[in-house]
Amino acid sequence: MSDMTADQVLNQARRIADEVLFPSALIVDSADRVPAAHFDVLAAARLYGLAGPVSAGGLDADLATFCGVTEIMAGGCLATAFVWLQHHSAVRALAATANQALAAEWLEPLCRGTRRAGVALGGARPGAPLLRAQPVPGGWTFDGTAPWVTGWDMIDVVYTLARDESGSLIAALLPAVTSASLSADQLDLVAVNASRTVELSFDAHFVPAALVTGTVPLADWLAGDAGGLRPNGSLALGVAARCCRLISEAAGTAGWAGAAADGGASGGAGAAPGDLAAQLAAARAALDDADAATLPAARAAAAELAFRASGALVTAAGSRSILAGQHPQRLAREALFLLVFGSRPAIRDHLARLLTARGAAN
Repeated sequence: MSDMTADQVLNQARRIADEVLFPSALIVDSADRVPAAHFDVLAAARLYGLAGPVSAGGLDADLATFCGVTEIMAGGCLATAFVWLQHHSAVRALAATANQALAAEWLEPLCRGTRRAGVALGGARPGAPLLRAQPVPGGWTFDGTAPWVTGWDMIDVVYTLARDESGSLIAALLPAVTSASLSADQLDLVAVNASRTVELSFDAHFVPAALVTGTVPLADWLAGDAGGLRPNGSLALGVAARCCRLISEAAGTAGWAGAAADGGASGGAGAAPGDLAAQLAAARAALDDADAATLPAARAAAAELAFRASGALVTAAGSRSILAGQHPQRLAREALFLLVFGSRPAIRDHLARLLTARGAAN
């Protein structure tokens, strides 16, 4: 870590989540973009450099601290956390690149949050790539699409992966600006729509060699991706944690007091707030302890818990939960979103089993 301890970083994140993000989460939910002030607060707190090197103004946080901050941010405002989380792929790539000129230009501004980044992974999917790279004099051309690029019109650069004919990924830091060869089609999401998530289309888009951070075989990238899915699980933990807090606030009602007293018989299995909190702690521990082989199951369990916790919150808060402008319906839509965000086939398989098994049991 840097001059700030892990506890100081986490406490600062909690303050921002509770005092800035959560109070305006409903406004953001209905807006067309996350307020710039949210990102400015995160930059001032040095959270854009959370995983960046100290030499570039970063905090050099370990994985546990990074995941803890991500969870806290998601419990404050998922749309803000969703945009912010994408930024760190570019920071990590620049910290490791041999392209020193590119790192000298971009790493410190990105760590300080004065410049911000997104990510486009169209070339990294298994099977036929969505985004292809072709060598040309002076660099590459990129052709194809990159779905789910978050933060458009709120970011400066996009860390982009395209695949060449040899099966290697060409990684580049591209200006987040549309042109004759790069277009953006905004997606209409049922949750976190203020994240301004788009699908990018590349038409012989020229990428100068000076913007390339490196080349990696697809198999190596996929192996690293399989072991690096832990932070995405923190988004589900954050939503589940916020649901638990709000359920505790609603627990004084007769129905929920009775559910807790009779072991959940009135409110359904796992409905009591204390039970959900214990399940949240267990899901967090499972993610922390997981390796590449067990991470898909742990990720699925976290997403399924957020889904159940949001349903429990809707039940606890009663009929007002389904009114626009209420947190329970927002969190339920966000939990739905997290069933598919950052998913992989193995995660989906585990989730399908969890969801159908519970349906059959009940």
